[in-house]
Amino acid sequence: MEFDTITAISTPSGEGAIAIVRISGDAAVTIADNIFKGKTPLAKAETHTIHYGHLIEPSTSEIIEEVMVSVLRAPRTFTKEDIIEINCHGGIVSVNRVLDLVLSQGARLAEPGEFTKRAFLNGRIDLSQAEGVIDLIRAKTDRAMNVALKQVEGRLSSQVRRLRQKLLETVAHVEVNIDYPEYDAETVTLELLKEKGEEVRQEIEQLLMTAKQGKILREGLATAIIGRPNVGKSSLMNSLVHENKAIVTDIPGTTRDVLEEYVNVRGVPLRLIDTAGIRETEDIVEKIGVERSRKALADAELILFVLNAAEELSKEDEALFEAIQDMNAVVVLNKTDLEITIDTDRVSSLAGERPVIGTSLLREEGIDELEQAIAHLFFDEGVEGADLSYVSNARHIALLKQAKGAIEEALEGADMMLPVDMVQIDITRAWELLGEVIGDNVHESLIDQLFSQFCLGK
Repeated sequence: MEFDTITAISTPSGEGAIAIVRISGDAAVTIADNIFKGKTPLAKAETHTIHYGHLIEPSTSEIIEEVMVSVLRAPRTFTKEDIIEINCHGGIVSVNRVLDLVLSQGARLAEPGEFTKRAFLNGRIDLSQAEGVIDLIRAKTDRAMNVALKQVEGRLSSQVRRLRQKLLETVAHVEVNIDYPEYDAETVTLELLKEKGEEVRQEIEQLLMTAKQGKILREGLATAIIGRPNVGKSSLMNSLVHENKAIVTDIPGTTRDVLEEYVNVRGVPLRLIDTAGIRETEDIVEKIGVERSRKALADAELILFVLNAAEELSKEDEALFEAIQDMNAVVVLNKTDLEITIDTDRVSSLAGERPVIGTSLLREEGIDELEQAIAHLFFDEGVEGADLSYVSNARHIALLKQAKGAIEEALEGADMMLPVDMVQIDITRAWELLGEVIGDNVHESLIDQLFSQFCLGK
């Protein structure tokens, strides 16, 4: 079944101007031609052309839909197979009628991600590029999309292939000396192994330096807004989201539960969590909200700690400073439009090196400075202005770390003057691990698992 003809709806469900049913496989053109009535039979159509006509039920000649059909012939297609894309009206009933008609002609309903899987199996893209496709679909900011696009284009693949080639050449020299010692080949010494191994180790380290930022761009940053009741947490969420998502009143304890929303802050995707005010309370409902807030605080990767600048620093505020002492945080001094009574020196002392930003959310003042502080906390000027070739995938990061570890073991063995062929074992292991990044050495079950994460029709 690996290469039979498959079909699926490739556009989101629901009402829209146009929906697309995609067919891929050896029988794609034949199946479409059986149900298409237009000026030119699809079997005679040139590749990369689009044709107006109607879909008909072959047994009754009943018109099913008015369509535009794209003909894309192998190998110049996404899957490197013949592809037909039927553009029909974007209603739930109409697109499902088209799909049912295609299925009735012998096509099989595609599994999630099967079109991209075929592109991989047919050699059009490697595994890291395929994973870049799903990142491209799920990107929540322009920067995240640019990173995914670079991966789809093969930038990470080319870097990994270059590193593998360096290791392969080193191993080949070792093999020559082991298998043909009588020939006057270049003598591969431990010093040469150390030199090449160190080069590759440093390049992998450079890739891993982007892993933190890349993972943030790919998955978003879990960001908890914390503080005592009525300091402006919900107002801050509304300001960042640019929409009134959270209820805002002058009554302390308005927020009783945890609210979540994605927001784009200077290209950094934040999974913003507005928490209930953390304080001691006898109110049963509010107490549950406070407990959920404490859990959100424990799971957060970034804290936006809101203080009321018009009130003195309380014991509860100091306790929250204690709770976040080892966490990434930005301190927000809100209500600066009122008379400032908080001890700013004490706040700065408790904040340490973490930024303290003054805001008046009522007047929408200080939001730009806050967004800039958040972005610079994770993307300093050097990284932000650098080439967008981030490592963002957790699987890639883990494999690169393992490859780096294998090379470090090889370097350690070379320092201990172990025999060259023993050091070579770790170099070969690093080469194999890098191969798993791009799919040259990977188990079939992992391939199935990766592509199952895709949406149907991709």
